[in-house]
Amino acid sequence: MARRKIVFVIVEGASDDTALGISLNQVFDKESVYIHIMHGDITTRTGVDSQNIVSKVGNEVKAYAAANHYKATDFKQIIHIVDTDAAYLSDDKILEDLACMELSYQDDGIHTNNVGKVIDRNKQKTDNLYRLRGCGNIWNIQYRVYYMSCNLDHVLYDKRNSTDEEKENDAYAFAKKYKDNVNAFLEYMCESSFSVKGDFKDSWQFIEKDMHSIERHTNLPICLLEEIKDKES
Repeated sequence: MARRKIVFVIVEGASDDTALGISLNQVFDKESVYIHIMHGDITTRTGVDSQNIVSKVGNEVKAYAAANHYKATDFKQIIHIVDTDAAYLSDDKILEDLACMELSYQDDGIHTNNVGKVIDRNKQKTDNLYRLRGCGNIWNIQYRVYYMSCNLDHVLYDKRNSTDEEKENDAYAFAKKYKDNVNAFLEYMCESSFSVKGDFKDSWQFIEKDMHSIERHTNLPICLLEEIKDKES
């Protein structure tokens, strides 16, 4: 029997793995799913820009492959899940609030005590995401980047500004809810009001517009529905 191909899923934090890992393994049950935790947002790291972001992501995949004696041909695809962090908002929606020690995502925009820093972060993030979303392959492996807006907690639990403890607790509750019911997970992710489906390029053009990147949306259903279609064909 041929060895199962690897689906390399990149997420930002450990709670993302907790929330999605079990269900993604059930969706991609014909492959071997590996959840790679970045421990942060690679698109906003110091020194990462649109000229080197693809190689930075590629280095993560290559390091995993080297440690486990894999080749590029052992991988089916790379799925990169990122938060939008409301980065596509216009600068006038970055609102000064000197009482904010951390960023606060609200319906009217991003509240912060350092407007200039957030504007710079948003520029770096959107430049890097533009490069990634146009990149169909990394290390000769199919690659696609999908967004959670304004972050994963917002999409999965309808919470924008969760503490680390809330993230962990909500992730465990979410995983427990869907661990034995992949069809319910797929229905929730693909048939909710936040589900963005259809054309991949169009889904990114949608999130760029107006206030969408601080609202509750995800285009991950495109990935999930493609896998279901592949199974049925």
